Amino acid sequence: MQNATPNLRPIKRGKLRLFCGRAAYTMARYGLWASGRYKFAKKQQQTPLPYQWAAHATPLLRQLKDVDMQYQYNKIINLKLAVQQINGLVLGPGQTFSYWKCIGKPTARKGYVNGMVLHYGSFGPGIGGGLCQLSNLLFWISIHTPLTVVERYRHSFDVFPDAGRTQPFGSGATCVYPYRDLMVRNDTSEAFQLLVQVGSQNLQGEWRSSAPPTCQYKITEYNHRMQREYWGGFSRHNQLYRQQFSLEGDLLNEEFLTENHALMMYSPFLEGGVCREKE
Repeated sequence: MQNATPNLRPIKRGKLRLFCGRAAYTMARYGLWASGRYKFAKKQQQTPLPYQWAAHATPLLRQLKDVDMQYQYNKIINLKLAVQQINGLVLGPGQTFSYWKCIGKPTARKGYVNGMVLHYGSFGPGIGGGLCQLSNLLFWISIHTPLTVVERYRHSFDVFPDAGRTQPFGSGATCVYPYRDLMVRNDTSEAFQLLVQVGSQNLQGEWRSSAPPTCQYKITEYNHRMQREYWGGFSRHNQLYRQQFSLEGDLLNEEFLTENHALMMYSPFLEGGVCREKE
């Protein structure tokens, strides 16, 4: 059943409230990491596991309206640093992968530079900016495996028009250190391994396993719509389902994956404003 559409009118919060909120969420996240509730994966190995379950690549450079390309080049620097912390990570049965626990806090001291950071529907420079491209990629390949996504946050704002995008709207995962995390748990009996690299043109990622795939997955979008809100802006909505197929191509199951609601920061009726999205 489709849930009622939430009220998406922008809410402006004061600096003090924002500071206190971030501090509270940060302490809660550190507490969760230390609680023993999850068995977090730590081991990295260079030798790839034999079987590929899912792979995907996204372009490193995209020309975005009103965005300085230097942020795109800086993003590549940030991605290379983050990838070093997770490439080759082995996710054993019962273990959980935490995006931020593995990568750590992106700071200038570690070599991270100013990239593009999205914040409440706008964008600007920020240390470690651009790492959402990595979390987007990891979420996308994870939902094409039998791994369980136990934590993921959707983007609340649709900032840029869909220029040359191919994935359904809302198929990414936003990340804010440390409390907006992406966590994936291995509930299978086989080990999985995450391989990620920054290539010459693309960010590339794959999940491999110690056992061959037994099925394949496809993400399907339903009920996509854009609508004008009563206060004058526009919003965008959809539902994503995951279809499971046999290796021979027979549909085995279809399950609800997530529902997305976002404020649009551009008019959908402008020329070139609507294509498909690649998160």
